[in-house]
Amino acid sequence: MDTLKLIALDEEDLQILSAHLQDSVLKVSDIDYLAAEKKLVLAVNRFVWELAADGKRHRSFERRRTAVLFDRVMSVKATGIDRKYKDDILSLLAIRFIVGDAPSGEVELTFAAGKALRVEVEAIEAQLTDLGGAWETPFKPDHDA
Repeated sequence: MDTLKLIALDEEDLQILSAHLQDSVLKVSDIDYLAAEKKLVLAVNRFVWELAADGKRHRSFERRRTAVLFDRVMSVKATGIDRKYKDDILSLLAIRFIVGDAPSGEVELTFAAGKALRVEVEAIEAQLTDLGGAWETPFKPDHDA
């Protein structure tokens, strides 16, 4: 499968990024806020939903190392995430946009266990880029369980 590269410049694009990033996992140390550059960077292990959603039964699935970049970031606030616990694992559930004084607003990244990041942005400008090869996983995330 080819690597995935997506750009989000509006709320609809951000919903597409959210769908591709659902069930991504990362460590707290994989989050880097570069305040002087107005960027938030996350390195995640993305579950490859585009393969799993083909309707076929699979013995294994894939994950890929993926970089996620948010640009034009004014601030980042965390709920339930403590930077001193660098090895804590976060499981991304969804990304949504909360409109402020358009085009500005907040990008909310919701993680399992009530954890979240609220990213104040001048405007939506985000990128998703797969970084390399995939690896197999026997587990497909299941939200009904």
